[in-house]
Amino acid sequence: MSIPQAMQGLQDHLVPDMTGMMSLAACCVLSCRRIGTSTPLTKSHMMYWKDIRNVIKVTGSLILGGSLVFTYEVLALKKSLTLDTEVVEREKMKSYIYVHTDSFNKPENHGIVWQARKELHKAVRKVLAASAKILRNPFAGTFSTVDIEDHECAMWLLLRKSQADSRTERIEAVQEMSNTHHWHDYQYRVIAQACDPRTLIGLARSKESDLRFFLPPPPLPSLKEDSSIEEDLRQLLASLPQTELDECIQYYTSLALNESSQSLAAQKGGLWCFGGNGLPYAESFGDIPAATVETFFLEAIVKHSEIPTHCDQIEAKGGLQLLQRLHYLYRDCPKVQRNIMRIVGNMALSERLHTPIVRSGWVSIMAETLKSHQIMEASHAARTLANLDRETVKEKYQDGVYVLHPQYRTSQPIKADVLFIHGLMGAAFKTWRQHDSEKVLAEKDLEDENRYTTCWPKTWLAKDCPALRIISVEYDTALSDWRARCPVERKTIAFRSSELLSKLTAAGVGDRPLIWISHSMGGLLVKKMLLEASKMPELSTIINNTRGIIFFSVPHHGSRLAEYSVNVRYLLFPSLEVKELSKDSPALKTLQDDFLEFAKDKNFQVLSFVETQPTFIGSMLKLHIVPVDSAALGIGDLIPVDVNHLNICKPRTKDAFLYQRTLQFIRETLAKDLEK
Repeated sequence: MSIPQAMQGLQDHLVPDMTGMMSLAACCVLSCRRIGTSTPLTKSHMMYWKDIRNVIKVTGSLILGGSLVFTYEVLALKKSLTLDTEVVEREKMKSYIYVHTDSFNKPENHGIVWQARKELHKAVRKVLAASAKILRNPFAGTFSTVDIEDHECAMWLLLRKSQADSRTERIEAVQEMSNTHHWHDYQYRVIAQACDPRTLIGLARSKESDLRFFLPPPPLPSLKEDSSIEEDLRQLLASLPQTELDECIQYYTSLALNESSQSLAAQKGGLWCFGGNGLPYAESFGDIPAATVETFFLEAIVKHSEIPTHCDQIEAKGGLQLLQRLHYLYRDCPKVQRNIMRIVGNMALSERLHTPIVRSGWVSIMAETLKSHQIMEASHAARTLANLDRETVKEKYQDGVYVLHPQYRTSQPIKADVLFIHGLMGAAFKTWRQHDSEKVLAEKDLEDENRYTTCWPKTWLAKDCPALRIISVEYDTALSDWRARCPVERKTIAFRSSELLSKLTAAGVGDRPLIWISHSMGGLLVKKMLLEASKMPELSTIINNTRGIIFFSVPHHGSRLAEYSVNVRYLLFPSLEVKELSKDSPALKTLQDDFLEFAKDKNFQVLSFVETQPTFIGSMLKLHIVPVDSAALGIGDLIPVDVNHLNICKPRTKDAFLYQRTLQFIRETLAKDLEK
């Protein structure tokens, strides 16, 4: 029986008694009045009745006042202890016992009234417990279980507050829980079992939350004797719809289903697990060649997870549990981990799948991953949790859109956005790392952000400008690796910009003032996106809120890179994109002319950097990828920097000119918006 029922029982027992006492008090007062209005008596009789009347007045007042105070305290106790005790009942069934330990904190002096109320509450509980034993009331056991100390009452009241009707109260309760660090282990576990999914997700997105708030994921079902993870992946992929798919999804699906694990391992030998970017690390994972095979399946499932109806099928076929098994098995394979996170993040876009995701234990995994010092892993977890958090996040972050700051819930008002768009051989994180040191850094150095950062927008810019939302975009992994992974894919700059514009709109880009920061081909995409947005009235906020653009070695007038595409094809874009970068490309010239006129009309603030050193391509070829004349947009400042094309967006230190000039531009351009 719940505590409200118990309190109702208490009220049922005590209210009649209160009524009787109040009636007695009233009777005393009336009798006193009758005595005062009766016929005249002798002097001795009058003195005698006068004394009796005074006694009756005092007694009646005490009874009446005490009855009112007692009734008020009982009702107050009932209101404060209206709790759901299903969790307490479940705790009784556990095989372990929590030992109660006294708090070491010195008792605070709350005053006489507080102490009196506390003693009165204790007395009421003892009376109820005694009456329950005598009368064998059914709520005795439940109520006695919740007869807890003050710090435990606070825990239960916070839990109740987290389920309030008011959104503000719910958010405050989660924040108070996350800032609590003095509870016993069992109290965190009680909250973990009692809270609803909304509260659990809020705790996962709270920076100070203790990981004890999150229960371990449920045990995974055992594999069948004649089955394997590879076979389960094959069955999952084969069960997904195979019609009305684009060519790239068909390619990945066909490749994964038709190749055996032996042929995949023989043909790719671990190389595919990391793509071209992972060549220096391939040998370190030679002891798990199966990861190569499973990566093929995961690549195909990533593409399927971009389709909402396919996400439903993945969940229905046990995909969440299968992905969890892979997560534990290949902890040391970044490629596998990245694809798993992408799939779960895509599934989190569908609100009808939030409950299965929570029940399968993925929130606990994401909460732990979010605290990782590995920026890429933490950012994938942050994306998934943001898509799950419908309490404080209205935006949805589709595949390839990552929030670098803030990754947790925050009370800091966000006043503007800064978007990072990578380019040639780039990615959402590695493009914006600190300039690579000539010596190999130790692992402990990589974990120390003061010594080296793998993503300076996340580490440096977020601290210098905490009022910014910082987003990094990854547009198609085929442009991020040193060779195309989907040979049937042929996407123009116009197609990619349209695709990115749709994703950024879903992420709420345009709702605040914003600055675009781009490298190489990313700058061409920014120009194309702004031109396309200017033609669509529903995207006018993106144009109106764009304050400025930073270009890092963007080939506005083309690049001679296309001339070397035959010899260095393993490094460059697929042929269609390379052709669009050639100096005589009509599409590139039209884009430049249209954007220059548009930018002058809108009075955008522009800052451009350009490399002055050639870039080594392999060991034999040096190439000046973007010369100074090609990086000249025609408006804004153009600053040559003594670095190559790859390092133009990688400052050596936080005090380096590249970063400090970028920071200065952001602060000056957004000065009025940040002051509001």
